[in-house]
Amino acid sequence: MNSGSDLVRVRFAPSPTGPLHIGGVRTALYNYLFARKHGGQMLLRIEDTDQNRFVPGAEEYILEALQWVGIQIDEGMGVGGPDAPYRQSERKDIYSKEAQRLVEEGKAYYAFDTPEELDEMRKRLEAANAPAAQYNAITRMQMKNSLTLKPEEVQARVDAGEPYVIRLKTPRKEEVRFNDLIRGWVNVHSSAIDDKVLLKSDGLPTYHLANVVDDHLMRITHVIRGEEWLPSAPLHVLLYRYLGWEDTMPKFAHLPLLLKPEGNGKLSKRDAEMGGFPVFPLEWRDPFSGVVARGFREDGYLPEAVINFLALLGWNPGTEQELFTMDELIQSFSLDHIHKAGARFDIQKANWFNHQYLRQRPNEELAPVLQKQATEQGLDCSLEKATKIVGLLKERVNFAHEMFGEAGTFFYSPEQYDEAVAATKWNEDAVRAVTVFREALQGYEGQFAADSIKHLLSDALQQAGIKQGKVMQAMRLALTGSGAGPDLMITMEIVGKEEVMNRLNLALQRLKAPVS
Repeated sequence: MNSGSDLVRVRFAPSPTGPLHIGGVRTALYNYLFARKHGGQMLLRIEDTDQNRFVPGAEEYILEALQWVGIQIDEGMGVGGPDAPYRQSERKDIYSKEAQRLVEEGKAYYAFDTPEELDEMRKRLEAANAPAAQYNAITRMQMKNSLTLKPEEVQARVDAGEPYVIRLKTPRKEEVRFNDLIRGWVNVHSSAIDDKVLLKSDGLPTYHLANVVDDHLMRITHVIRGEEWLPSAPLHVLLYRYLGWEDTMPKFAHLPLLLKPEGNGKLSKRDAEMGGFPVFPLEWRDPFSGVVARGFREDGYLPEAVINFLALLGWNPGTEQELFTMDELIQSFSLDHIHKAGARFDIQKANWFNHQYLRQRPNEELAPVLQKQATEQGLDCSLEKATKIVGLLKERVNFAHEMFGEAGTFFYSPEQYDEAVAATKWNEDAVRAVTVFREALQGYEGQFAADSIKHLLSDALQQAGIKQGKVMQAMRLALTGSGAGPDLMITMEIVGKEEVMNRLNLALQRLKAPVS
C-alpha cells in the first residue's frame, strides 16, 4: 500500500501504561525531524492492546508532553485523520480479520494450551537443557493446537467458546533478513524465532500483529524506534512476508539506548531518583499510589533546551555546532549520523543547554517568575524591578527559579561582610571613598540611573583624589557584603538611592576601622 507514493510517513506509537519516558520523547523527536526534513507526515498512534497495564491519564500526558516540546502531530490521536481510529483497542476487528486470514492460509494456527500446560512445557524443556524453552517449530507439535488436533475437534473447541490464542507458524529453516538504516544488514535464522502469539484470548492483538497491520494500512514508510525492538524486527519482517506486504514493508531504523549517567547500562527511573534528576518530560502523579515523579518542565527546563539536549543524545550533526533551533535540527538531521552505540545521559549537559536558552529569553518573560517568588516571601517587587534584576542574574543561573536565590542583595541590606575582602580592601581609602560617595548622594537630586550613578561616583572620587580602581571592591563590599557580583551601578539603580545611602552608613558603622 506504500507503493505509488514518495510521501514519507512515520509514526510514534507509545503505550498508555504510565508517563512517557524521556527516551520516548527522543524517539518521537527523531521521527518528527525525519518527517519534516523530507516534507513528510508524522502520526500519533496509541498502542493500548495490553488492557491490564492501561493507566488512566497516560494518553492525555503523552499529548501534553509532545505539545510542550513542540512536536506537532499531522495525523492521529488528538488530531484525527483518514485512517481513524488511532487507538488500537478500537481496531480489534481489523486485526482479527488479518489473524484469521493467516490461519486460513496455513501461516498461523489456533492454540488451546492453558497457562499450566505452557508452564509444564517450559519446565520440561529446561530440564532437558533445551537451547530455548520456547513454543516454536519443534515444540508446537507436542502441544494442544490446530496443528496437532483434528479439524473437527478444533472447530468444536472454538464453537464451544474454549479460550484460544492465534500463534504465528514460524518456518523451520529460513533466513530472515532486513537492512536497518542505522545498523546495516540484520540476518536471523527462523529457528531463533518462536511462534509468537498474534491474537490473545481476549480478542486483542499483541504488539507484533497490531503494529505491522497498522503500519501497512496507515502507509508508514519508515519505522524509527528504540533498540529494544530490534530482536522483534525479524518477526515483523516475517509477518509482512506472510501477509503479502513484503514489497511495501517500511524501512527500519533502531535507535541507540539511553544509558545511565556513568554510561553502564540502560537509564532507569531509579537512576534518576538516585541522581536527583527527572526522566519524564512532565511531572506525573500516579493515579493509584499518588506518588509524584519529577518532570523536566516542573524542574525548570525550557522545552527548547530539552529538545536540543535530546537531539544530541545519539545523533551528531557532523559539525561543532551545539545550539540548534527546531528548524535548524530539521535541516541538519539525518539517520546516517545516528550512532549505533548507546548515549550516556549527562544531566549536566542538559543544565548547560538550559543555561544557554535561559540567557536568550527576554527579561520581561522571566520577570514574573522572580516577582512571584519575591511576593511569596512578603517582599515588595514591582514588575519593573523584577525585569531589571533578571537582566543581571539570568547569566549566572541555569534555571529561572534559581534567580531569586541569587537576588538577596536587591532586597536586603548585608547582614555580614566577606571577611577576606574586608581584611584586604577595607582601608582608609575605602572609608574615605564610601564617605565622599555618601555625601555626594545626599546632595544629588537627579535621576537615579546606572549611568548617572557612575558619573556621580567617578566625580566624587576624583575630587577627593581617590583612585577608583583601588576602592571599587570595597564599595561593593559596603553595598552587598560581597567582593563580587553583578554590575554594581545597575545594582544601585535597582535598590534605590535611599537604600544605597542606608547601606553605606551601615558599612561605616559595622566594618572595623582600619588600623593606621
